[in-house]
Amino acid sequence: MQEAIALLREHDLLRVIDTPLDIDLEIPHVAYVEVKNPDSRALLFTRPVSRRLQREYDIPVLMNVFGSHEATNLFIGKPADTIAEEIEELLKLKPPATLGEKFGMLTRLFHLKNVFPKRLSSRGACQERIMQGEAVNLYDLPILTTWPQDGGPFITMGQVYTQSLDGERKNLGMYRLQVYDRNHLGMHWQIHKDSANFFHEYREAGEKMPVSIAIGGDPLYTWAATAPLPHGVFELLMYGFIKGESARLVKSITNDLYVPEDADFVIEGFVDPEKLRIEGPFGDHTGYYTLEEAYPQLEVHAITRKEKPVYLATVVGKPPLEDKYMGWATERIFLPLLKTTAPDLIDYVMPENGVFHNLIIAKMKTLYPGHAKQFMHAFWGVGQMSFVKHAIFVGDDAPGLESYDDLCDYILDRVQVDNLLISEGVCDALDHSSDAFAYGGKLGIDCTADNVHFPQKELLEDDALLELMQELEPTVEAIKQYKTYTKTPICLIAIDKKEPVKNLYERLEPVKKHTKLLVFVDAGKNDLNNPYMLIWRIVNNIDATRDIFLQKEFIGIDATNKGEIEGFPRRWPDDTDCDATVIEDLRERGIIDVDEDFLKRFYITKSG
Repeated sequence: MQEAIALLREHDLLRVIDTPLDIDLEIPHVAYVEVKNPDSRALLFTRPVSRRLQREYDIPVLMNVFGSHEATNLFIGKPADTIAEEIEELLKLKPPATLGEKFGMLTRLFHLKNVFPKRLSSRGACQERIMQGEAVNLYDLPILTTWPQDGGPFITMGQVYTQSLDGERKNLGMYRLQVYDRNHLGMHWQIHKDSANFFHEYREAGEKMPVSIAIGGDPLYTWAATAPLPHGVFELLMYGFIKGESARLVKSITNDLYVPEDADFVIEGFVDPEKLRIEGPFGDHTGYYTLEEAYPQLEVHAITRKEKPVYLATVVGKPPLEDKYMGWATERIFLPLLKTTAPDLIDYVMPENGVFHNLIIAKMKTLYPGHAKQFMHAFWGVGQMSFVKHAIFVGDDAPGLESYDDLCDYILDRVQVDNLLISEGVCDALDHSSDAFAYGGKLGIDCTADNVHFPQKELLEDDALLELMQELEPTVEAIKQYKTYTKTPICLIAIDKKEPVKNLYERLEPVKKHTKLLVFVDAGKNDLNNPYMLIWRIVNNIDATRDIFLQKEFIGIDATNKGEIEGFPRRWPDDTDCDATVIEDLRERGIIDVDEDFLKRFYITKSG
């Protein structure tokens, strides 16, 4: 961490804040605002305090460490596309035919020996101080409470190390970890993760499961914890592959798990498979709270640390956030692995305001009718791609995937009912919009062919179209049209919902000749002039099997919050809104420098 801080400082990517700030809300709110700036920097809080616990900390808090493309490349050590090329070369490796090729392969294989972690027999810097028994106290760490409705403080950048019951398979993951008391943590490993699979092995055997959680050290450990490697592949192999040197590991004090020797903190303990505990709520990276669910809890047996540690944390919520840059690196590096399942894939992008698993846009070479729809099934059946809710496929003649405005025009010129595929399958456990937990609707759109040949709509100005709609449906409060020059004009409609949206869509059928795609959102919660946040809202709030209404040349999308009106069987969560009083206080003290327009643009507070 000290080297990371020095590297950030050297490249003018670090802001040091010496003002005492509270670990509850204040520090996270500062980081939440900072990362939304186009020139965001990492933040080092040198004087964290807790009014709740009535204490000051001599442990600095570092946040937003991956808060820009430049910082992410610094910690990876080389361009992400270069790493992708190296992976692609390995995947295409063929037996050498000449002496020169043999020497080249030997050199490459010799380099690969550094992929594997190295176990040290000595103790590490992470064990310079050891707390066990009564000395264990999670409140000695400046663990943050990010959101007003959070169930408590949460560790947000913990590297969670686990292994299978037989010890043969290792896993590194990053899951949120709720602090219940001085020696218990909630383990939010989701049902599709390797750690959860290991947990089931221990539960069937009636044995307690060892867990070690590292915080800090080389930032690349933290990124590796998020890497979507195939099932059973230890994520620290990516660290060795990227760095060209082995991760150096030491054995935990109270269990048999190995952790990076240079971590700043290590929390060790055991999970009793018979003891579950309610975890949450927590304001998560979807921009919504995930609700209370029963998860395993870790009984902490030891906390070890460096003599002078730094506490690493992140903040999640509405985009853009630090995961934008971490996800960008993952997206680039793992493209070759995705191509092994979908060989005609050219490239893909997961926009951060699509919250990654909610929206993917992929460019492909189409070879035969239905090729794109075949791809949809392939994507929905591959590892973490199976969680993607909305997938749009474009042809190799499409604009660049990050030229979003031009790409949107291309897509809208190719949208029609016949080009849609509505399916269902597994969803991320954080998804709140489907009727069932972790299972719901999926939408695929085939935009690979220019096959839309319907007459252009008879366009109206916004005021005239609004007047017509209000005659048909009085609950319509405002509208905003987008991309009216394309074959799929969009009309955003803000409503005061009194009944299921499908009824409104049917009553608005007379406007069919003036527009093609109606998108309904709740009035008062959405700014119709803010397409960035509208996309965030829409892809979060819809389940394709329930919320998409189809007629030829007239498509409706219900992106409103769901509840009793629709008979929604679950509790709809709130948005992650910063505490407006805290934000205003930080502005008055000069800790954050943003205007009202900035707060409104990113829906930072409830009033915004």
